[in-house]
Formats: sequence, C-alpha cells, structure tokens
Amino acid sequence: MTVIAWDGKTLAADRRAVNCGLARTVCKLERVKGMLVGMSGDHGAAAEMLKWFVSGGEFPAKAREDIATLLVADHSGVHLYTTGPEPMKVLDSHMAIGSGRDYALMAMHLGRTAKEAVELTCLFDANCGNGVDVLELGS
Repeated sequence: MTVIAWDGKTLAADRRAVNCGLARTVCKLERVKGMLVGMSGDHGAAAEMLKWFVSGGEFPAKAREDIATLLVADHSGVHLYTTGPEPMKVLDSHMAIGSGRDYALMAMHLGRTAKEAVELTCLFDANCGNGVDVLELGS
C-alpha cells in the first residue's frame, strides 16, 4: 500500500511497506538517468521492473500480472509502466498512484505540493505512513 504523488516538479512517496502483517520503513523513489521513478505494488515485481527500466532486456513476466506500477517523471511529463514495456503517457498536471492516490490528487488539486499531499494522505489512509521521501526534477 502506497501513495506516490507528482506535482509537476516534485515526486513524493510515503515510506510504509507492509510485509506479513508488519509495517516496515522503506524508500519507494529512485533517481535513474535524470528521471524520477516511484514504485508501487508488489515489491518483487516493482524491483524487477526497475531493474528492467535501468538495464533493458525483456520485460519481467511477474510484472505482466498487473501487480506493480512504475511512475516515471522527466521533463517531458509522466509515464506509467504497468503490464508491459510501453508506458502510458499521462497529460494531467498532477499524478498519484497507490492506495492513497485519491487523497493525494484532491490535495494537489486544492493547491498543495506533492510532499504536502503525501503528508495529508498519511493522515487518512491507514496503509500509508512512516514518513515521506521527496525527489525534485533537475536537482
């Protein structure tokens, strides 16, 4: 369970992961080749997708089961990778994924930053929490 939010310049994510009923603190964001990448869903599938995204090769079979998402942000916009190697280009100015996406989208629609949107989401979505990580495009 996750919330990852993009406000046009900043990618923010909560730090909670749940494994066997235990909440753990993790980082769901990476900077790859000048792009910002957020991972949600099954960790194993997301990690395989990230490895594929960085190194190329064959798209991971596990990811074809629609159990993970990569949100990739760069200067051209946002791209979502789910069940295949071809991304969905998102034209919206704000984007969010994960169980807390609706809260985050509403917060950004009301003028909050991606970081603030994640912080607010963590107040309402019990599956999100443990702090916030932030990456800015171009820094």
